[in-house]
Amino acid sequence: MPCAEIITIGTEILLGEILDTNSRFLARTLRDVGIDLYRKTTVGDNQQRIAQAVLNAMEVSDIIITTGGLGPTVDDPTREAIALAMGVETEFRPELWEQIQERFRRFGREPTENNMRQAYIPHGAIAVENQVGTAPSFIIETERNLVIALPGVPREMEYLMQNEVIPYLRECFNLKGIIKSRIIRTAGVGESQIDSLIGDLETLSNPTVGLSAHTGQVDVRITVKADSESQADALIQEVEKEVRQRLGDWVYGVDQDSLEEVALQTVEERGWDLVVVEAGLGGEMTRRLAKIGSSVFQGGEVLTAQPSSEELLTSTRTYRHNRKADVGLGVAIYPGDKKQDFTMVLITPQETQQLSSSYGGPPQYVSRWVLNHSLNLIRKL
Repeated sequence: MPCAEIITIGTEILLGEILDTNSRFLARTLRDVGIDLYRKTTVGDNQQRIAQAVLNAMEVSDIIITTGGLGPTVDDPTREAIALAMGVETEFRPELWEQIQERFRRFGREPTENNMRQAYIPHGAIAVENQVGTAPSFIIETERNLVIALPGVPREMEYLMQNEVIPYLRECFNLKGIIKSRIIRTAGVGESQIDSLIGDLETLSNPTVGLSAHTGQVDVRITVKADSESQADALIQEVEKEVRQRLGDWVYGVDQDSLEEVALQTVEERGWDLVVVEAGLGGEMTRRLAKIGSSVFQGGEVLTAQPSSEELLTSTRTYRHNRKADVGLGVAIYPGDKKQDFTMVLITPQETQQLSSSYGGPPQYVSRWVLNHSLNLIRKL
C-alpha cells in the first residue's frame, strides 16, 4: 500500500494567521481510498525550503502532495521550488496559458502579465487543467515517487483532488481497498480509566483502536483497512460492540454526534423542555444549546454577578418557573489561584440535584470541562 506526505505551503499558515483546512481534507480523502499518510509538513513561501521539504518527503513517501504557492505573484514559489528539487527548469506551456485566458474570459476579466507565470511548470511535468480556477496543477513522475502540486484555494484543491488526482492515483496504484474510521464518543470518564478497560483492544492491528482525550470527553477511534465498505463495516461493528459493552453508559454517541445534541434528545424523549442559568462560562452553554435549533431548549440566562450556590439554586428555580420549563440547569464557576470551584444545579419534575466540586486542570479549560459535564448530567436524566 502506498504512503503519502502532505506539504502545505504558505507563510500565513506557518505563522498561524490562517487555519490549514486543506491538510484535513487531503488526509481524509487519502484515508478513504486506502493510502497511508506518513507525515504532514508546513513550509513558508521560501523556494529553497520548499525544495528541501519535497526532497525529504521523497525519501520516505511514494506520493507527495503540495498545496499552495501556485498563484501569479512573486511569493508563489512552488513551481520553481519543485523544479529545483527535481533538478530541472520550468517551461512555458502554451496550452496552459490558453486555459488561463479562457478562465478569465469566463469570469469577465482580463489576465494581467504576471498571470502568465502560472503557465510555467517543471520540465516534463504532467499538466492538470484547473476547471474551477486560474492556477493549473501538475504531476511529476519519478522512478519511485509522484509529486502532485495543487492550488491552495480550498475549493480548487478539493475539486482537483476528487476529480483528477484520486482517479489518477487509483489507476497508478491499482487502489481497490479503503480505510474507514468510526469514532465512539464518551463523557463522564477519563482517558486512563478507558485505557484500563479497553487496553487490549488498543493492541489490535486491524482494526486499530486509539484514544483521543478532550476536555471533559474522550473519543475512541476504530480504524480499519478492508477491500470493501461492507467488509470494513463488519470489522468495525465487531470491535465497536466490544467497546460499547465495556464502557457502557459512558458512551453517548458516534462520529458527528455532539454532547449537546444527545442531551437535548434525552430531554425530548422525556417529553420535557429545558432552560439554563449560567455564570462564569461567558454564555457558551446557552450558545451551544441554541445552535442545535431544537424547540426543546427554551432559553438561557447569563448572570453577570457571581452567585453563591444558594443564589444559583434560587435563580435557576425562578427562571425555570418564569419560562414554564420542565428542566432547569444552573452552572457557575468560581475562579481561584490553584483550582477552579464550580456548582451545578439540576431541577426536574422529579427531583433537585446540586453538586459543588473543584477542577484542578489548566484554568483556560475549566469552562469547557464544566460545560461538558453539565451536558452529560442532562444526558443521563
